[in-house]
Amino acid sequence: MTALRLGTRRSALATTQSGWVADQLRAAGHEVELVEITTEGDVSGELLTAIGGTGVFAAAIRHALLDGRIDVAVHSLKDLPTTPEPGLVVAAVPVREDSRDVLVARDGLTLGELPAGSVVGTGSPRRTAQLAALGLGIEIRPIRGNVDTRIGLVTSGAVDAVVLARAGLARLGRLDEATEVIDPIQVLPAPGQGALAVECRSDRHEVVAAVSVLDDPDTRACVLAERALLAALEAGCTAPIGALAEVVEGDDGLELSLRGFVGSEDGSLELRRSLVGPHAEPEALGRRLAQVLLEDGAAGLDLTDHPTSGTEPAVVAPAHAPRQAPHRPEQVS
Repeated sequence: MTALRLGTRRSALATTQSGWVADQLRAAGHEVELVEITTEGDVSGELLTAIGGTGVFAAAIRHALLDGRIDVAVHSLKDLPTTPEPGLVVAAVPVREDSRDVLVARDGLTLGELPAGSVVGTGSPRRTAQLAALGLGIEIRPIRGNVDTRIGLVTSGAVDAVVLARAGLARLGRLDEATEVIDPIQVLPAPGQGALAVECRSDRHEVVAAVSVLDDPDTRACVLAERALLAALEAGCTAPIGALAEVVEGDDGLELSLRGFVGSEDGSLELRRSLVGPHAEPEALGRRLAQVLLEDGAAGLDLTDHPTSGTEPAVVAPAHAPRQAPHRPEQVS
């Protein structure tokens, strides 16, 4: 086989993730060439919900796969729509990074230590809904931008804190900037968060075989359950839905424990439910939990992708000068 052309977005996080996959493929004996691709999500300053949801990151790379410009694509799994793309297959879901969210706050503060009225930035309706439901008296402001941009909003005093995926900071070697790892009891991650999807054309059997050695069965089972829940709720990638599946030991062997969240962005309604099911039937478990959520009130919510608050720009203007607060020297990693 000639060198595998691996398509990636140009951001630091995307190239880091893709570089890791490339290294795994090289270790398995393959030559790999990285091919950078610009997506609409990379060039637009609007909120993801205003430009079509997180699927905008995947579309350009998938087109490159289908027309033969690249052989392999690496996606953040949470960016992929749940509807299968004809002609493509996710050949591998490698071992997952920690899926939790983290807080990056001024003065080393945690969520519980942020004073009432503090401004917390996030572009995610899922995070917005769960933070609002905590009743902490914080103001949640929509933001866009890469990791540097978002953390820069904190250091500049534009916001008091931002919420990010822990996996992204870990892959970039920046975990020491997190001031709190947020417990999923408070904020459940997005379905598939922390996992990568390695995709290729289904008719390229030699490429599928080369990539499939990177697949981790436990990670695949977990994300299948989470994404089945999302699909059964007929919700978009950026809807206010959280899900987390974990492999647990049951009486008859390995099982999956699946937790789900559905809520309104103002925090007035939150539903949290959980189920346990067979490890071998992850999608059935996801559909069952979705049905429980629908029966308990989710059917009355609008779960389609929609703007959180208009089309705010990527960078938020300073809201106030940074307030003084007790310094907390310890960092959470």
